[in-house]
Amino acid sequence: MKRYCLALDLVNDPDLIKEYEIMHQQVWPEIQESITSAGIDAMEIYRYGNRLFMIMEVNGKFSFENKGAMDASNEKVQEWEKLMWKYQQAIPGSKPGEKWVLMDKIFDLKA
Repeated sequence: MKRYCLALDLVNDPDLIKEYEIMHQQVWPEIQESITSAGIDAMEIYRYGNRLFMIMEVNGKFSFENKGAMDASNEKVQEWEKLMWKYQQAIPGSKPGEKWVLMDKIFDLKA
């Protein structure tokens, strides 16, 4: 199993951050299905201030290209992503329109 870690920022507004957390306690079933059907076996999101950190564990079926294509053709995912931009903002150094940014692994205790 492969693991990816990504980062994203939220708009630095306590009310919006609270709403965002509530939305993620009630993630739409279609979104959960889109995640698992893309080959993502586990996903966790952590927050510190307005910085988010996501850990994804994926199987051999997963690729970022495939997930992107699946999401682009899924109306419900597009609706969710549009709604999430109310709460999210690009992390410094990201490309225009880029949301979650892949982080580089720099240490592994077991390596």
